Amino acid sequence: MAPEKKDKKETTPVPTTGIYIFPNGDQYEGEYRQLSDGTIERHGEGEQRTVEGLVYAGSWQEDKMTGDGRLEHPSGSVFEGDFKNNQFHGRGTYTWPNGSFYSGPFVENRIEGEGEFTDTEGQVWVGTFRHKAAPGLKFKLNL
Repeated sequence: MAPEKKDKKETTPVPTTGIYIFPNGDQYEGEYRQLSDGTIERHGEGEQRTVEGLVYAGSWQEDKMTGDGRLEHPSGSVFEGDFKNNQFHGRGTYTWPNGSFYSGPFVENRIEGEGEFTDTEGQVWVGTFRHKAAPGLKFKLNL
Protein backbone atom coordinates (compact mmCIF):
# COMPACT_ATOMS: atom_id res chain seq x y z
CA MET A 1 0.00 0.00 0.00
CA ALA A 2 1.39 3.36 -1.07
CA PRO A 3 1.92 6.05 1.54
CA GLU A 4 -0.94 8.48 1.81
CA LYS A 5 -0.37 11.85 0.10
CA LYS A 6 -1.15 14.88 2.15
CA ASP A 7 -2.74 17.80 0.38
CA LYS A 8 -0.46 20.76 0.54
CA LYS A 9 -2.59 23.83 1.11
CA GLU A 10 -1.34 27.29 0.30
CA THR A 11 -1.79 29.34 3.39
CA THR A 12 -2.65 32.98 2.95
CA PRO A 13 -0.81 35.20 5.40
CA VAL A 14 -3.09 36.55 8.11
CA PRO A 15 -3.43 40.35 8.04
CA THR A 16 -2.19 42.10 11.16
CA THR A 17 -2.25 45.71 12.28
CA GLY A 18 0.67 47.29 14.02
CA ILE A 19 3.81 49.40 13.82
CA TYR A 20 7.00 48.27 12.10
CA ILE A 21 10.25 50.22 12.30
CA PHE A 22 12.75 49.50 9.53
CA PRO A 23 16.50 49.28 10.23
CA ASN A 24 17.04 52.70 8.55
CA GLY A 25 14.53 54.36 10.94
CA ASP A 26 11.57 54.52 8.54
CA GLN A 27 8.27 53.67 10.22
CA TYR A 28 5.14 51.94 8.96
CA GLU A 29 1.87 51.88 10.87
CA GLY A 30 -1.08 49.95 9.54
CA GLU A 31 -2.05 46.62 8.05
CA TYR A 32 0.60 44.11 7.04
CA ARG A 33 1.08 40.41 6.79
CA GLN A 34 3.96 38.12 7.65
CA LEU A 35 5.00 35.82 4.82
CA SER A 36 6.05 32.21 5.25
CA ASP A 37 9.73 33.19 5.05
CA GLY A 38 9.26 35.58 7.99
CA THR A 39 9.38 38.83 6.05
CA ILE A 40 6.81 41.57 6.60
CA GLU A 41 4.73 42.78 3.65
CA ARG A 42 2.67 45.99 3.80
CA HIS A 43 -0.83 45.03 2.64
CA GLY A 44 -4.05 46.95 3.34
CA GLU A 45 -4.33 50.48 4.71
CA GLY A 46 -1.33 52.11 6.31
CA GLU A 47 1.04 55.04 6.67
CA GLN A 48 4.76 55.02 5.87
CA ARG A 49 7.06 57.78 7.18
CA THR A 50 10.68 58.03 6.11
CA VAL A 51 13.45 59.64 8.14
CA GLU A 52 13.79 62.18 5.28
CA GLY A 53 10.20 63.35 5.86
CA LEU A 54 8.35 61.58 3.01
CA VAL A 55 4.87 60.42 4.11
CA TYR A 56 2.53 58.07 2.27
CA ALA A 57 -0.90 57.28 3.68
CA GLY A 58 -3.18 54.97 1.77
CA SER A 59 -3.60 51.53 0.26
CA TRP A 60 -0.86 48.91 -0.08
CA GLN A 61 -0.85 45.66 -2.07
CA GLU A 62 2.00 43.19 -1.84
CA ASP A 63 4.32 45.82 -0.28
CA LYS A 64 3.64 48.47 -2.98
CA MET A 65 1.65 51.70 -2.93
CA THR A 66 -1.40 50.58 -4.94
CA GLY A 67 -4.89 52.07 -4.78
CA ASP A 68 -5.99 55.39 -3.30
CA GLY A 69 -3.41 57.37 -1.37
CA ARG A 70 -1.65 60.61 -0.49
CA LEU A 71 2.11 61.16 -0.84
CA GLU A 72 3.69 64.20 0.84
CA HIS A 73 7.25 65.22 -0.05
CA PRO A 74 9.50 67.12 2.38
CA SER A 75 9.61 69.92 -0.25
CA GLY A 76 5.89 70.54 0.24
CA SER A 77 4.76 68.82 -2.96
CA VAL A 78 1.74 66.55 -2.54
CA PHE A 79 0.14 63.92 -4.77
CA GLU A 80 -3.32 62.70 -3.92
CA GLY A 81 -5.04 60.06 -6.03
CA ASP A 82 -4.49 56.67 -7.61
CA PHE A 83 -1.28 54.65 -7.26
CA LYS A 84 -0.20 51.44 -8.98
CA ASN A 85 3.06 49.62 -8.16
CA ASN A 86 4.57 52.64 -6.34
CA GLN A 87 3.72 55.08 -9.17
CA PHE A 88 1.12 57.78 -9.80
CA HIS A 89 -1.23 55.93 -12.12
CA GLY A 90 -4.87 56.83 -12.74
CA ARG A 91 -6.54 60.08 -11.68
CA GLY A 92 -5.02 62.45 -9.21
CA THR A 93 -3.93 65.92 -8.19
CA TYR A 94 -0.30 66.96 -7.90
CA THR A 95 0.33 70.18 -5.95
CA TRP A 96 3.68 71.97 -6.15
CA PRO A 97 5.16 73.86 -3.14
CA ASN A 98 4.20 77.21 -4.73
CA GLY A 99 0.49 76.23 -4.62
CA SER A 100 -0.01 75.56 -8.33
CA PHE A 101 -1.55 72.19 -9.14
CA TYR A 102 -2.53 69.77 -11.89
CA SER A 103 -5.64 67.58 -11.76
CA GLY A 104 -6.19 64.81 -14.26
CA PRO A 105 -4.81 61.48 -15.44
CA PHE A 106 -1.35 60.09 -14.74
CA VAL A 107 0.40 57.16 -16.42
CA GLU A 108 3.46 55.67 -14.68
CA ASN A 109 4.35 58.92 -12.83
CA ARG A 110 3.75 61.09 -15.91
CA ILE A 111 1.00 63.66 -16.52
CA GLU A 112 -0.89 62.17 -19.49
CA GLY A 113 -4.23 63.16 -21.00
CA GLU A 114 -7.03 65.70 -20.57
CA GLY A 115 -6.47 67.69 -17.41
CA GLU A 116 -6.42 71.07 -15.74
CA PHE A 117 -3.49 73.11 -14.46
CA THR A 118 -4.16 75.89 -11.94
CA ASP A 119 -1.34 78.42 -11.69
CA THR A 120 -0.26 80.49 -8.68
CA GLU A 121 -2.72 83.26 -9.66
CA GLY A 122 -5.64 80.81 -9.61
CA GLN A 123 -5.99 80.83 -13.39
CA VAL A 124 -7.06 77.47 -14.83
CA TRP A 125 -5.60 76.07 -18.04
CA VAL A 126 -7.20 73.04 -19.72
CA GLY A 127 -6.08 70.73 -22.47
CA THR A 128 -4.10 67.64 -23.30
CA PHE A 129 -0.95 67.09 -21.29
CA ARG A 130 1.92 64.84 -22.42
CA HIS A 131 4.48 64.50 -19.61
CA LYS A 132 6.23 67.91 -19.68
CA ALA A 133 4.53 69.31 -22.79
CA ALA A 134 1.04 70.70 -23.19
CA PRO A 135 0.67 72.29 -26.62
CA GLY A 136 -2.59 74.12 -27.24
CA LEU A 137 -3.68 74.71 -23.64
CA LYS A 138 -6.73 76.92 -23.31
CA PHE A 139 -7.54 79.38 -20.57
CA LYS A 140 -10.70 78.36 -18.73
CA LEU A 141 -13.06 81.26 -18.07
CA ASN A 142 -15.34 80.93 -15.07
CA LEU A 143 -18.14 83.28 -16.05
